[in-house]
Amino acid sequence: MNAVWRAARAAVRRRRMQTFVIGLVVLLSTTTIVVALALLSATSAPFDRAFARQAGPHAVALFDPTVPADQLTGQRTGVAAAAGPFGVVTLELRDSAEFGPPGPLTVVGRADPGGPVDKLDLWQGRWPSAPGEIVLNEPVQDPDDLRPRPTALTLDDQRFTIVGLAHSLAGSADAWVTPAQVAELRPTATQMLYRFSGDVSTKAAVEADLAAVTAGLPLTASQTYLVVKEEISADVGVYVPFLATFGVLGLVVGVVIVGNVVSGAVVSGYRHIGILKALGFTPSQVVAVYLVMVSVPAAVGCVLGTVAGALAAQPLLSEGFQGLGLDVGIGVGPWIWLAGLVGVPATVLLAAFVPAVRAHRLSAAEAISAGSAPRQGRGTRIQHRLASTRLPRSVSLGLGLPFARPGRTAFTVAAVLLGVTTVTFATGLADTLVRISTIEDTAAGQIGVQPSNGRFRIAPDNGPPPAGPPATTTRTNEQVEELLRGLPQAARVTAIHRLPMSAAGQTEPLPVNFVRGDYSAMGYAAELTDGRWMTGPSETVVPTEVMRGRGLAIGDQVTLRLGGGQAVLTIVGETMDGPFGPPALFVDWNVLTTMEPERVVPPWDVFYQVQLVPGGDIAGYVAAVGAADPAIDVWNTMQVSDFLVTVVSFSSVLSLLLSTVAALGVFNTVVLNVRERRRDLGMLKSIGMTPRQVVTMVLTSMALVGVVGGVLGIPLGVLAHRFVVPLAADSARVSLPQAVMEVWHAPTLLLLALAGVVIALLGALIPARGAARLTIASVLHNE
Repeated sequence: MNAVWRAARAAVRRRRMQTFVIGLVVLLSTTTIVVALALLSATSAPFDRAFARQAGPHAVALFDPTVPADQLTGQRTGVAAAAGPFGVVTLELRDSAEFGPPGPLTVVGRADPGGPVDKLDLWQGRWPSAPGEIVLNEPVQDPDDLRPRPTALTLDDQRFTIVGLAHSLAGSADAWVTPAQVAELRPTATQMLYRFSGDVSTKAAVEADLAAVTAGLPLTASQTYLVVKEEISADVGVYVPFLATFGVLGLVVGVVIVGNVVSGAVVSGYRHIGILKALGFTPSQVVAVYLVMVSVPAAVGCVLGTVAGALAAQPLLSEGFQGLGLDVGIGVGPWIWLAGLVGVPATVLLAAFVPAVRAHRLSAAEAISAGSAPRQGRGTRIQHRLASTRLPRSVSLGLGLPFARPGRTAFTVAAVLLGVTTVTFATGLADTLVRISTIEDTAAGQIGVQPSNGRFRIAPDNGPPPAGPPATTTRTNEQVEELLRGLPQAARVTAIHRLPMSAAGQTEPLPVNFVRGDYSAMGYAAELTDGRWMTGPSETVVPTEVMRGRGLAIGDQVTLRLGGGQAVLTIVGETMDGPFGPPALFVDWNVLTTMEPERVVPPWDVFYQVQLVPGGDIAGYVAAVGAADPAIDVWNTMQVSDFLVTVVSFSSVLSLLLSTVAALGVFNTVVLNVRERRRDLGMLKSIGMTPRQVVTMVLTSMALVGVVGGVLGIPLGVLAHRFVVPLAADSARVSLPQAVMEVWHAPTLLLLALAGVVIALLGALIPARGAARLTIASVLHNE
C-alpha cells in the first residue's frame, strides 16, 4: 500500500490541472446534488413533517361545556396523546387590520403553548398571563415585512392587548387567552385535541377513531387534520412542480458531469497505467493508484460542496415555504448530508473503477499504445471526409475532433443539453410569471385606497406605516369615490365591497366582491380563462378556485340571498384570481342595492382601486389623497409579488449553477482532448498552424457540441414549461389564461439556441488558449 500511496500522491502533484478540475467539478456537482436533493425532499410531504414536528392533532373535537372534564379525558381507546379540555368561546371581531367586514374569532383558553398535542410555535412576543391579553394565530412572517400590526383588538365590545403571535398548523384556534379569561367569557364549548395511534391516512379512518373515543359523549362539532392539510397542500403545490423539476435536472447534471470527468481522467491516464505496469505494479495496485488519485481531490470537493449546498438550499426553502407555517419543518436533513459526503464519493469511485478495471486487463505495451492516441475507426473516417471539404483546415479538423472520442463527446453533449434545458425552462417560467404579475397589477390598479375606521391604519406590503394616529373619515363610501375621481390624473376608479353571501344549494356562504365604477375597463378581462366578462347586473364571473370548490360551471345560475331579498345570477366567465385576498365572485354593486336597499356600507368596508392616466404621477396622487383626507390610507400597489421573486430567484440561481457545471464538463473534455493530442498539435504547429488557428480548431469542436446540445435541449425545456407550469397552477386550484403560456417566439428561441454554444465556448476557451501556447519543443521533449 505504501507504493500505491506514493504513486497516487505523485500523480496528484504532477497532474495539478486534472486534480484541480476533478476537485472543482466534484465541489460544484456536490453543491448541485445537495440543493437538488433538498428541493426534492421539500416536495415530499412537507405538511406531514411539519405537522409531526408540532405534534398536531389528528382531530379537534368540541363538546358541550357542561360535560365534566374527567369524562372527556377518561376514554383513551386508540389515543396516542391528547390535550385539553380547553374552554372555547366565539367572539365577534369589531375591528380588523385586514380588508373585509368584521367576523367571528374562535378563542381558546390555554395555559401555555406546549403540551403533548398541538405544540404551538410562539414566534413573537409572549404567552398571555393576565386578563385582557391575547395571542393571535398567525404563520411566521417575513422579517422584511414592515406592515404595521395591530397592538390591540376589540372582541364583543371588550378590548384585548395583543401580547404575542403563535402558529398552530392544525388551526385549532384563531386566538388564545388564559383559562381564567375564557371562563369569564362564559365558554360555549369545550375543546379536546387527539392524536391517534392507528391509521390516520383517510378521513374515514380518523372519523372512526374519533367516534370510538367520543362514544356516549355529547360531541357538538369536530374537524380532522386532513381538511387543513388539503388547504395548505394547495399553497405548497404551487412550488412543488418547480422544485421537483430543478431538483431532477440538478441531480442528473451532477451525476453526468462527475462520471464524465472522473472516467475521462482515468482513460487519459492509460499511458501512465502502462508505465506503472512496466515498473512492476500489479493490476490491482494500478486500479488502487487511480482510485486513490481521484479520491483525494474528490474528498475535498464533496466536503466543501456538501456544506455549500446545505447553505445554498436553506434560503431557497425558506423563501418557498415562508408564511405557510411549514418552514419550521423544512431543511437539509441528515440523509442529504450523507448523500453528499458518502454518495458522491461512491459515485466518483464507481466512475473511476469501471475504466480502471478495463485498463488493468491490458498489458503494459497495450496500455501505453492505447494512451498515445484515440483509437482508429469511424471517427477517423469522418475526420478524413471533413478534410476533403473546402472548409478552412482549422475548422474541418475541429469539426472532426468530437468523433474521435464518441463516448466522451456524448457525455459532454448530455451536460450541455441539460444546461440548455434548464435555461430554457427557467426563461419560459420567468416570462410566464412576469406576464401573470403584469395582468394582476393592471387589474389591481396602480393605487389602493382604504378609509380608516379610527382603530387602525392600512399600509402597503413591505411599506412604512402611515404617519399620524388613526382617524375616522367623515365621508360616505360614495363621497370617497367622488373624491378619488375628482383628483387630477385619475382615469378609472373601482369600489369593491367584500361580503359573504348565503346562496341556494350551498352549505357555506359564497364570498362575493360587489364592484362599482370602472371595473369593466380595469383589466379584469385579461385574467379570464374561459367565457367572457359580465355585461350587466344579472351576470357574474367566478374565480377557478371557487368554481372547483363549489362545483360550479359556466352557464350555471347562482341565487344569492341577503335580508329579505335575493338575486339570480348567471355565471358567464371564469377568471384566474380575484383582485385581492381569497377568491370571490364578481358581482355588480347594483345587485347589493336591489337586495337590501336600506343597507349602508361604511367607507372602511370598501376597498378602492385607482388607475391613473398614462404617465401619471403615482406619488403625487398618493400625496393628494392624504392631503384631501388624512383619514384615508392610500398606497402604491405596484409591488412585485413574493411568489414571483421567490420562483425567479431560485430558478436563476439553479440555472446559473447547472450552466456552470455543464461548462466545467466541457472544460474537462477539452483539457483531456488537448492532452491526448499534444503530439498531433505539435506536428500541426510544425507545418505552419498558427496559435489562432489552434484556438479556432478547439473552439469549433466544442461549438459543434454546443449546437447539438442546444438543438436537443430547447425542445426539452419547452416541453417542461408546457407541462410543469399548468401542473403548478392546477395544484394551486387556478387556471391560467392562454396568453401567459405563449412565451416562445423566434428571437427568444434563437437566443436560447446560442445558450448551448455559449456554455460550450466558455468551457473551452481557457484550455484552447493553453493548447495554442504549446511549443513544438515542449511536445517533442515530452515524447
